[in-house]
Amino acid sequence: MAAARPTPADPMPGAVTAGESGDQRAMPPELGPNSMAVLSGPTFMYSDPVGDVPPGSIGGLVHLDTRLISGWVLSVNGGRLLELASDTIDHYSAQYVLTNPDLPGLPVNSLGVRRLRYVGDGFHERVTMISFSPESVQVELRLAVDADFADLFEVKSGVRDRSSRIVRRHAADGSELCFCYEREGFTAQTRVCAQTRADRVEGDELVWTFTLQPQQEWELDLHVPLPPGMGVVEPVRGDIADVIHRRADDPLRRWAEERAVLRSDNDALERTVRQSRDDLAALRLDLEVKGQRIMLPGAGLPWFLTVFGRDTLITAYQTLIAGPTLARGALLALARLQGETCDDFTDEEPGKIMHEVRSGELTRTGQKPYGPNYGTADATQLWLILLSEYWRWTRDDETVRFLREHALAALHWIDHYGDRDGDGYVEYATRSPEGLGNQCWRDSPDGVCFPDGTIPELPIATSDLQGYVYDAKLRLAELADGPLADPELAQRLRTDAAQLYDRFNRNFWIEERGGFYAVGLDRNKIPIDSKTSNMGHLLWSGIVPPERADAVVRQLMSDDMFSGWGIRTLSREERRYNAIGYHLGTVWPHDNSLAVLGLARYGFRAEANQISLALLAAAEQSGHRLPEALAGFPRSRVIRPVAYPTACSPQAWATGTPLALVRAMLGLEPVDGKLLIDPDIPAELGRISAERVRAFGHRWELEAVGNTGYVRLSPG
Repeated sequence: MAAARPTPADPMPGAVTAGESGDQRAMPPELGPNSMAVLSGPTFMYSDPVGDVPPGSIGGLVHLDTRLISGWVLSVNGGRLLELASDTIDHYSAQYVLTNPDLPGLPVNSLGVRRLRYVGDGFHERVTMISFSPESVQVELRLAVDADFADLFEVKSGVRDRSSRIVRRHAADGSELCFCYEREGFTAQTRVCAQTRADRVEGDELVWTFTLQPQQEWELDLHVPLPPGMGVVEPVRGDIADVIHRRADDPLRRWAEERAVLRSDNDALERTVRQSRDDLAALRLDLEVKGQRIMLPGAGLPWFLTVFGRDTLITAYQTLIAGPTLARGALLALARLQGETCDDFTDEEPGKIMHEVRSGELTRTGQKPYGPNYGTADATQLWLILLSEYWRWTRDDETVRFLREHALAALHWIDHYGDRDGDGYVEYATRSPEGLGNQCWRDSPDGVCFPDGTIPELPIATSDLQGYVYDAKLRLAELADGPLADPELAQRLRTDAAQLYDRFNRNFWIEERGGFYAVGLDRNKIPIDSKTSNMGHLLWSGIVPPERADAVVRQLMSDDMFSGWGIRTLSREERRYNAIGYHLGTVWPHDNSLAVLGLARYGFRAEANQISLALLAAAEQSGHRLPEALAGFPRSRVIRPVAYPTACSPQAWATGTPLALVRAMLGLEPVDGKLLIDPDIPAELGRISAERVRAFGHRWELEAVGNTGYVRLSPG
């Protein structure tokens, strides 16, 4: 028996338990099927189709994980307004066109009401009202506001009553409602500023009374300032009409337009990639963690508008084809937050890359371990993989050498803290009473299970983790031969990788049921022999022997695993299969993008294209935006793709997926300072071209159709 590695304490015993960022199924009341959100960095306003936030719902204005507004209801003469049309204009702006119901003294459709809103340097809303009545009408307009200052974790589960600590300082002149909250050093404030002063304040309601003549208009501007400092990288500012009609300067749009540009004969592909570009711009965050300023994409709206190690790293990898800026920022920011000590509450360990960071009250007062949290077993390997891929695209020796000690610390974590029992595999088991049970990407409580549905006991070594380790060590060996100038390290890493390759293919391969890889090994090293989409990650990592690739691809493309929209997370053969189970049969775009890259790596271009076309079709039918996850229903039985019930949208690694698919179709690879292309473009997409592709400090342009194409330096 190998000696145990140095660990701070015994892991939490028993089977997998729930954590904050895993399964999302237990939810408070929704806002309805057509709920809408406006988003800018870590701030969003989530409302119903009328623009209201009914108290007690999951809606509201959230900034840095704190809900500043939990109720926002506009009424006219005692009745709520009716929707005529509502549209998101940009990710940060929306329009609601409304009218009145039948009310005493105010027949139905007497008023036309338009609400315009945007989130930028604050939350802005303009209410414009026009009377269509042939006679003058008396109007009483009320805005009912509530501020519960809930931590975003509570919004998903149950909100603690803070009313005894909320102080109201409403202005008597009707210009402002002000709510203030303080507890154990955590403070928050919500100010609702009315440019047109209300005639009176009743409780937490602003009330305006006025008379409208036929065709007369009336207008009201509202503003909720946000705390200065952290937030969106470059918020849009300006008069709300200029913002809505895109006359205001928009730094986010400017940022997006500086990225690589893709064109295609297929309009759906072009629009999907453009939507991905815009969503990545919208998700950018400017945060301070442990005294460090970091700028990275948030994981997704509404629940994960924060930095995640795994999500950020995979998104950066997917989007390198559009430029290296995001990858470099991710590497530097996550290195600054790399684990330095052993902390049972947060699962921090030396050299470990963080999992998730939060800014709400529960984190700041020490009740939740997210300042940051290190409960992930894959981010460290993924950081090394991204470091290598960034270098391959840039040949930026200086940054790699700058990150040398961080890379060595990550390697030390893999070999000592990650491998808990010295068996050569990375295992996970939380030590935190608030920690996630599963610390791989399948992080819901039942995301890893035996075919009969049994939940394995911790610690668990999942297959994807081993593939990532294999790839990371080979890539770090390449860096050791290159900018790190350490040939001895390179030789050791290649030896380690070869041993892992042999050991993995002995212990994880299952001969039965057509041959496949187990999803993991349990506490007793018994294979967890369920068929899962993790096999696609193994192809991406290159740990699958060529002679077994055919069997793996057959499994992934079988009717039990391929839904027609993509590869399911769990085969329909398994007992826990559920088309709408979080990791039990859903189709995750990012998961499929890694499989597509893996299939292309092993030469299965037709199968890779089949998955890519399926995902692009799903995007086309979902407003050109792939959600976090799709239900695993067979495509032959549903008219359109069905989003997972509480899927984030936009969501970072789903947003990055179309770019990864394009890279696979182009066969675009950086090799020794050159961009090489080996296209296999499906006939359905026709010609694909791209400009402003950044690599090795230059701009490139490319074009491909079918199996022919070129890539060359941009002129000038």
